[in-house]
Amino acid sequence: MTAASTGDLSTRLADSLSATAEAVSTYIEAAIAASAQPSARLAAAMRHGALAGGKRLRPLLVVETAALFGVAPTAALPAAAALECVHCYSLVHDDLPAMDDDDLRRGQPTVHRAFDEATAILAGDGLLTLAFEILARPEAGPDAQVRIALVAGLARAAGAAGMVGGQMLDLAAEGRFETAGRRALDLSEIQHLQSLKTGALLRHACEAGALVGGASPGQMLALDAYAQAIGRAFQIADDLLDVEGDAGTVGKAVGKDAAAGKATLVGLMGVEGAREELDRLVHMAEAALAPFGSKATLLVEAARFIAYRRN
Repeated sequence: MTAASTGDLSTRLADSLSATAEAVSTYIEAAIAASAQPSARLAAAMRHGALAGGKRLRPLLVVETAALFGVAPTAALPAAAALECVHCYSLVHDDLPAMDDDDLRRGQPTVHRAFDEATAILAGDGLLTLAFEILARPEAGPDAQVRIALVAGLARAAGAAGMVGGQMLDLAAEGRFETAGRRALDLSEIQHLQSLKTGALLRHACEAGALVGGASPGQMLALDAYAQAIGRAFQIADDLLDVEGDAGTVGKAVGKDAAAGKATLVGLMGVEGAREELDRLVHMAEAALAPFGSKATLLVEAARFIAYRRN
């Protein structure tokens, strides 16, 4: 059994994650500084939300997918940083009392705890709009049509047909709203919810790398199949961590899904059933990458880490 298959980072994947994280953090820091800032407090809150750690898996997927087509990491960096800005905005807003009401994120106080709720809302708004400012710049790609496709793809993945829509379904499944005939979600409904809330941005990560790399339609389909598999695996792994992890290791509160009555595959299938599903999804991800041969080795390792990670 390899290190990656047990949830540990291989040296190569660890190095790539570290390099990507450093480059993306530097890029976002510069983008925040370059943006017109009427308030130092707002800039500080944006930095707290975007630069306080994190694995940077989504940027890694952008960079490594683009690398399949010979694209240098620096050329894929704007698309990677824009996606991470959207991801970080979503975490800032998800942590708010009106949403998940969390006090801890990445081992540190959430933005609304470190600052206040109003500042956290505005910091999230700032990161979201910064993402599209980044993608509109020429440095995001010399081809305007590619930049347009990146903007459209990220907007679709982040909006009502993607992450935001999934969050709304998640809140409804908790019983936040009075709806006639409300019932527990079945397998297909939970999978649909998770494909939007978590999977949409992961799918865009691979889409963005493929767009930057000039992938063919067939290559785009293969990478989308990979992204769908790891998106489902990511959420199941997250749900398992909520059941079995501890806050010190995970970096956020655990045991909240059951307390909130959240619909999860772990709750429906049980821990062992969820682990079997993870194995199946990893095999699907690996099979999808077969056309790329050894060039996709790191993406295969990333799939295993996503599925079997410990934080």
